[in-house]
Parts: sequence; structure tokens; C-alpha cells
Amino acid sequence: MRSAAVLLTWPACIKQGAGAGYKAQCFASREREESPSKETTGKQRLETRRRSMETSQPHSAESMSQDLSELLKEATKEVHEQAENTPFMKNFQKGQVSLHEFKLVTASLYFIYSALEEEIECNKDNPVYAPVYFPVELHRKAALEKDLEYFYGSNWREEIPCPEATQKYVERLHYVGKKHPELLVAHAYTRYLGDLSGGQVLKKIAQKALQLPSTGEGLAFFTFDGVSNATKFKQLYRSRMNALEMDHATKKRVLEEAKKAFLLNIQVFEALQKLVSKSQENGHAVQPKAELRMRNVNKSHENGPAAAKESERTSRMQADMLTTSPLVRWILALGFIATTVAVGLFAIKQSAARGSRPFPCLLQALLTH
Repeated sequence: MRSAAVLLTWPACIKQGAGAGYKAQCFASREREESPSKETTGKQRLETRRRSMETSQPHSAESMSQDLSELLKEATKEVHEQAENTPFMKNFQKGQVSLHEFKLVTASLYFIYSALEEEIECNKDNPVYAPVYFPVELHRKAALEKDLEYFYGSNWREEIPCPEATQKYVERLHYVGKKHPELLVAHAYTRYLGDLSGGQVLKKIAQKALQLPSTGEGLAFFTFDGVSNATKFKQLYRSRMNALEMDHATKKRVLEEAKKAFLLNIQVFEALQKLVSKSQENGHAVQPKAELRMRNVNKSHENGPAAAKESERTSRMQADMLTTSPLVRWILALGFIATTVAVGLFAIKQSAARGSRPFPCLLQALLTH
């Protein structure tokens, strides 16, 4: 049987830590059919790899003397590669992403960052996190709210879905923040430094694949206005992280939490892939341009206000040329004279037919021209 959608009301979502608005959807798995398919075999292999990572051998005391940033990089190398090779991310990197998929991942990221940054704010003065507290430079919740309003409209809080895997991630973040704040750095490291690195590549891919405006609408999440140089900032962040006072046991727990964070991300990607597949099976066609809440569909808007102003300026110049050019004025005057002559000749012809000469002065004036 397929997964069924379960609606959470506003109080239920808040209680469970989703941070969602009214009627946020939480997709919960009910029952699954067991079949000896290749897909099932692949899932079993993936689950085996996960268990091996979660039950990895303890780090030696000698290795614990290394900088925390280096330890995290080494400890998460394998699971990091696994996250990059999920079908969802592989397709994304190839530019094979639909608007529907992008909206789903943006919604999930909103729930994740809302929970993470809520717990960070609660622990911003705690010595176990304070040195790496960079809200202006890093926090993503406000940016994600802008993106969601662009994609879903002003009532986005009532429309965005919260898959079960995303809810699980959110609950873990709240648990860590309240019970083990020293582990928050593992989640911050996993999310923020990744966004500053690979996120910039994904921004370009999404903009091209979805034909999003060059002015950045829908891509605020990837834009770090508070970071002028990503490489230097990451160096600063790592140095602050290395300065955190931790004993060997705490370092070990941070490393395990970082691997858990990657696994939670993988589960989110897999859940999103299932939702997309289910939508495609149901025949829901995705039309990116039709779904985008564009204020204006003309080309000048897509190229930004500068192009619109340039177009307006060109029109004014053309109008001015028509009214100020001497050649144009002469042509208009000549046309007026020709019209006058034609009308006069017609009147004379009519008068001659009646045997009268009512316009002698006009005839004389025309002959003198």
C-alpha cells in the first residue's frame, strides 16, 4: 500500500516541533509491500551501510587531539558522499529538477532551519555554542520565508508540506538543543558550511533549470548577503569551532551527531523523491512557468527593472524623434499641402460641372503654387 497523507493542525505541528502553519501536511508511512525487487535489494544495502556508520569503531585518544573541523571532515566523508549520491541530489546536480521538487525541498529546509535556529537562539550565550554564533551571516529562516512566499503566495504557511522524514529531523534538532546543546555545532557545521560551498553550485543549476528570474526571486536561501568572501568566512568559522572547549568524550559524540545529521538529510531526500514519484504516478503534470507567481510575464520583467526602464527610455526617444526632427516636420507639412490641393481641385471640378466659379481666389492661389 502507498503512503497516505496525514494533516496536522497548527497546535499539533507546534507541539511536535515542526514550526509549521495551519494545516501543514505531515506524510506518514503506513504500510509497505514486501517484494523481492531490485529496489528493495538496494534499500537493504543502503540500510546496511547506515548501520555500519552508526556503529563505527570509536575514535582513538590520539585522533581526538586533532582540530574538531578536521575530525568532522574525516568522520563524515563517507556519509557525505552517500548524501551526494542519493537519486534526488544526483538528478539535481544534472539539472533534472522540476518546480514541484524544488518547492518541496524548500519547504523541508524551512522546517529544518526553523528548528535549528530556534535552538541556536536559545543557546547563543552557552559556551558550547557561542563562539560559532553568526546569525547575520548564516541564518536561513528569513530567506526561506521569502522563497516560500514567492513560490506559494502569501498563504504559504497553510500550504507547505512537512514529510515524516523532515519531522524526524526537526524533532532531533529540538531534542539536541534542549538536552545536549554541545551537539548543536555538529548540525550547524553540516548545514551552514555545506550551503556556503555546494549550495552556490545548486543555486546556478536551479536558476537555469527552472528559468527563475536573474534578479534572484525564489533563490534567497542560497544568497548570503552577510558573507562577502565564502572561503575566508569558512576559515573563520572552522577556527572558532576548533576553539570550542571539549573533552575527548564530547568530541566523539559531536562526530557521531554529525554523521547522524547527514543520515537525517539523506532520509529527507529519499522522502522527497518518493513524494515526487507518487505525484508523477498520479499524473500531476508540472508546469514551472504556470506555477511561478510572476508579477509580470513579459521579458522586461524577467530581466529586472533596469531592462524595463531601458525599454521605456527607448520609446520616449523614438517619440521625441518624431516630433523634433526637421525632416519629419517638412514631410508632414508637404503631406498637408498635398491634401489641401487635392481637396481644392475636387471642389473646383464640382463647381465647373455646375457651370459656376465660386472659388476664384482659391483657384488663383493653387495655380501660383
